[in-house]
Amino acid sequence: MPEKSMAAVVHFALKPGAVELRELPRPRDVADDEVLLRTGAVGVCGSEVHQYHNTHSWRVNVPVVLGHEFCGVVARAGKAVRGFREGDRVTSETAARICGQCIYCRTGEYNLCPDRLGFGYGVDGAMAEFVKAPARCLHHLPDSVPFEKAALTEPCSVAYNATCVKTHIRPGDSALVFGPGPIGLLCLALAKLSGAGWLGVAGLEQDARRLDVARRTGADRTMVIGKEDQGPVLEAVRALGDGLGVDVVIDATGHSSTLKTAMAAVRPGGQITKVGWGPQPLDFSLDPLVQKAARLQGSFSHNFLVWEKAIALLASAKLDPASLVGRVEPLANWRACFDEMASGQIVKGVLKPA
Repeated sequence: MPEKSMAAVVHFALKPGAVELRELPRPRDVADDEVLLRTGAVGVCGSEVHQYHNTHSWRVNVPVVLGHEFCGVVARAGKAVRGFREGDRVTSETAARICGQCIYCRTGEYNLCPDRLGFGYGVDGAMAEFVKAPARCLHHLPDSVPFEKAALTEPCSVAYNATCVKTHIRPGDSALVFGPGPIGLLCLALAKLSGAGWLGVAGLEQDARRLDVARRTGADRTMVIGKEDQGPVLEAVRALGDGLGVDVVIDATGHSSTLKTAMAAVRPGGQITKVGWGPQPLDFSLDPLVQKAARLQGSFSHNFLVWEKAIALLASAKLDPASLVGRVEPLANWRACFDEMASGQIVKGVLKPA
């Protein structure tokens, strides 16, 4: 019998625009510890837009099927899989390959495993009708969370790790978020849930629609800045309280230069958490960080407990990412989501391969 095929969005070369819809063979066999998922929905991540434009700063094993924010239904389970069976609604973490033996894997921080490979850049992802995933990546999905929202569990988990684990926000703290993309807006929502008193969001002129979403999400003030003009942020910070700066800065941009403004905006003894990727080298001094005795930290990915917390928030509707989704499209219309995210017309696109 002829092998069944499926449509998939494939990143096929390391050059601008090297993404296209292709027909690929459907996955057939699964390993003993794997499941085959029929993809219910898959979110489009800003990282995939970067891969499309070849502006990413991480290694990509091309050709590779894109898609690491996904959920679906178990179509087949390997013989060693326990706790999941055919027909279960699930969402999946992104750490598709880990060594399982290093200190990070053995202590539950497998997101930091040196051998980690993720869906959509290291191994084939879920912008396809079917995707294979290790059973250890799966989480049961409550019936109250539809696939269109469940596809955003991964960015919710990224934001939860940055805002609620790596950053210590106390009720009444002031918090400033750079970058009103999906992660920045979810960090904003989680900072509000954590009790932050004043919330500010800064973005570029092209982010006007995203800043509208930020105001609806709870931002007390939004600021339009230029890549070389950070004046509106510093003006807002100096007018706040004692004028010494904000307690927390979360940098969710893809521009390394934003860190300079973050150091100027944070108050002495404050915190800066960088969750956005930016390949540009720094061309400024880090002395303000020392002078203020401020803490600078990175936040990357997530782990099992973070996912359980994010799913609980989605199930309770205390965290609702629906306002971020500007387009829900079939897989064939992937380019519309990519282009509108790149231009700032929408915050987030979701694809439904089936």
